[in-house]
This record gives sequence, structure tokens and C-alpha cells, in this order.
Amino acid sequence: MHVFIMVAGVFTGAQVWEETAARLVAAGSTVHAVPLTGVDPARSAHPGHVGLETHIEDVIAAIDAVDATSGQEIVLVGHDYGIHPVLGAADRRAERIARVVYLDCGMPQNGVPALAAVPDQVLRAQLAERAEAGEREGVLAPPGLDEWGRWGSTADLDEVTLKRLTDLAAPQPLGTLLEPLRLTGAVAAVPVSGVLCARNGASIDLVQRLVDFGDPALAALTEPQVSFFELPTGHWPMLSGPAALADVLLRAAAGEGHRLRPAGDGAPAPAHLRPFPLDVPELPRDRQGHVDLYVPDGDGPRPAVVFVHGGPVPAGARPSPREWPALVGYARLAAAEGMIGATLDHRLHDLSDYDRAAADIAAGVELVRADARVDADRIALWFFSGGGLLTTDWLARPPAWLRCLAASYPVLAPLPAWGLAGSRFHPARAVEQAGPLPVVLLRAGREAPEIAATVDAFVTAADDCAAQLELIDVPNGFHGFETLNAPEETIPALRQAMRSVVTHLTR
Repeated sequence: MHVFIMVAGVFTGAQVWEETAARLVAAGSTVHAVPLTGVDPARSAHPGHVGLETHIEDVIAAIDAVDATSGQEIVLVGHDYGIHPVLGAADRRAERIARVVYLDCGMPQNGVPALAAVPDQVLRAQLAERAEAGEREGVLAPPGLDEWGRWGSTADLDEVTLKRLTDLAAPQPLGTLLEPLRLTGAVAAVPVSGVLCARNGASIDLVQRLVDFGDPALAALTEPQVSFFELPTGHWPMLSGPAALADVLLRAAAGEGHRLRPAGDGAPAPAHLRPFPLDVPELPRDRQGHVDLYVPDGDGPRPAVVFVHGGPVPAGARPSPREWPALVGYARLAAAEGMIGATLDHRLHDLSDYDRAAADIAAGVELVRADARVDADRIALWFFSGGGLLTTDWLARPPAWLRCLAASYPVLAPLPAWGLAGSRFHPARAVEQAGPLPVVLLRAGREAPEIAATVDAFVTAADDCAAQLELIDVPNGFHGFETLNAPEETIPALRQAMRSVVTHLTR
């Protein structure tokens, strides 16, 4: 027998759990949806008296109300902001908790307030300014009907359900977002499950890729007591798919779920460290700052192709992206075509780093152009994966020396959970300003749906403005197809794309 104690996210109270709770009860479980002070009508309070600690006490009270001698196992479920009070309570009652379920949320750390998890970066900065100005006792108004997308994907919420979410929403006391979470470390011993909502931009495959980069901070996710589930819906699964969510919660409580593969230790090579599928000349690298050049023999100057990795990639990832086999393979392939191939590192370590990464790329391109072996008037840029958002500046203001822009399996609009809706990084909006700039787009046929949707939007926008777009499809290609698919499925597309880029550089 399990007791599910469920804590809702920002602006939402206990009522959002009604359908999910009913299904859990029908399956024989006990459910307590915790009414949060200052948010739920059942527990009204002056906002100035409500902080994260208040909500932690609300959850502790629900835990303590469960008879410790009943033999029932307590499973704490935290959605969105709700994971903060859940962890705070679990840390103080670790011996009572059988499992913590992270429902489409981040991984809060000791000493960090929930403000750090607010997805919209513009709004997060505004709240930080309010806090610095001493405004800590007010409230944050709930989103209007058309504003929920700033807080997560509304995928699969019909108009009636979205209106219900809006009608139930309540102001969020600022103190709950600004007060740091304090943990002793006791909660680290409690088994955990993560439930990822794919249409909000998270997936098990994505988390595995992050682990494969070797970031020590993520190593704990590969422990045997950690499991993962994935739901093909948006950020509010208790409303968009309560039956599926209830099933996942029951399975999590039973200790089921997907286990992540540890990085290294005899595990198969991760995708980013597998060999490039084409035989290319073993040219040495010539390191120039944060750029590596691969220069063919012969006289110059020559056109150059600069390859821009995706991300985010943890700061401590080794080898760094410019040394990954696929990126080096692309650069050497360009050299085999008589071009200078260049790879670079940029500091896209977090979703908040796109501005910094854009500056790193611009500086790296100038390093390439300044090299005497390079024809500074004939440059192509080639972007990958999450680096696709970084095409924006080059599409919006293409310099005369930029002869071609290419992208492989790119993300071409911010995903809902990335918090970049108010940023400048929207390639689909920028393409109308690209003018005659040739764009070569390699499209993965088996791309994740949420990424594929951004590519479709870009292609539509490019068609609408008659942009010079060439599409090259890899019908069975996965995201990162160079090292994931069989060579015979990818090599024709790679050769075609490189020939197109070289043609644009040599006209």
C-alpha cells in the first residue's frame, strides 16, 4: 500500500490533482494533495508571511498525519515548483519517505531558491530585480489564458482544460520563490524517480546524453535507486493525461522505470564519441585560441567552413566539443574538398548561456578570418543540434563574407521549457531577413517530435519569404545521425551537403 503526497507547481493548488488522485485511489492507494498556504483557498494567509519554509511545513504536516505504524509507504510527488517543498520536507523526514518523484521539474540544490528554476529568463531577471529592490512580500500574478506557455508547454490541454487551469490559478507569494532551499543531505538516501514530459522539451534520451558528457554533477542520476519515466505530453500531465500519469506513479512507487547508463566504466561509447562514418585524411589540428583549424596542403588563401557544436554541454566535458570525432570528421572532410575546416568551443553550458555562446562564436569566426591561410571573404558556418538557435544572428544580419549557412538536425526555435521565448534566438523569425544567403538544412526523419516541430516551422517561414533553402533529408536519421545511424544511411546526405556548401563557397 502506498500513500501519495502530491504537491502542485507554481500558481496551482491541490485541485489540479483531482483526476489523477481518483485513479490512484481506484488502484488501492491513498492520496493526499497538499493545500499550500497562501495559494490554496483552504489555507489563506498574508503573502508577506508565506515563504518556501511555510510550504515545507505544509508538506511535513501531511507526512506526519500518516500513521507510521500502518505499514503504508509514503511517496512524495513534486511538480514544477512543488519539488522544492517536497525536498525540504523529505530532507527532514527521510526515514518516513519511500520515494520522491520529480514530475517535470529541475533538480533543486541546497542554498538555491526556486527563482532559479523559473523557466522564462526575462521574467526571472525581473523577479531578481524586484528582490534586489527589497520587494519580497508581494505576489506574482498568475498567467492569463494565453500566458501559460511562459511556464511550460500547454501541449494536449484543450481550451476547456486550459480555461480551468486559468480559473483555478492563484497568485504565488514571492517568498516561496526567493527563499533558498535548505537541505542537510539526508534526502540523498531516498530513492527517486523522474517523470519527464517530452513535449515540454525533456526526454530520457536527452538526460542520457548529458550524463554521457561526463559531468560529475549528473553521476548520481545513474545510481540504482534512480529511475526515469517519459510521458508524451506537455508540462501539466495531471490535466492532459491523468490516467497515464497515475499509471507511471504506481510504477514508480513499485520501483520500476528506466535506469540510465553510467558514463565510461566499460559502457558503449556515447554518440558524441563514436567515429565519423566517412574516411577522411588524418590532418593535424592547428590550435588558435578556442578554434582548431584543419588545413589542406597547398597554397592559400582558401575558403573556410566553421563547425559549431550544439548543447548545452557541461563546462567540464572532456574531450571538449571541438575534439569530438564527428566535428573533427566534418572539418577534415571540408579539408578533403580543398577548404579549411574549423571547429571551435563555445560556452553554451546552460540554457541561460546563449548570449555568451553567440559572442564566443563571433570571436571564433574572426579568429578564422584573420588567419593568413583563410580567404576572409569566403566563409560558411555549419551548426548542429541545440546550436541551431545560434544561427539567428547570422540569418538576421548576414555579412557579405558569409557565403553559406548549414545546419544538421538543428533546434530552430526555443523549446517550451527552455525559457527563451522572450529572447532573440528565434531562427524561424530571422530567416525572412536572410535575403540571398544560401541555407543548407539536413533534416533527421526520426527526429524527436518537439524538435521536428521547430524545423517544420522554420521551413514554412523560409518558404513564405522565398529564402534560399536546400533541404537534405536523412529519412531514417536520428538526432545525431552521423554516429547513430548506419553509414550507408548517412553518407550520401553528408556528401551532398558538403558539396553544396563547397559550391556556394567557390562561386
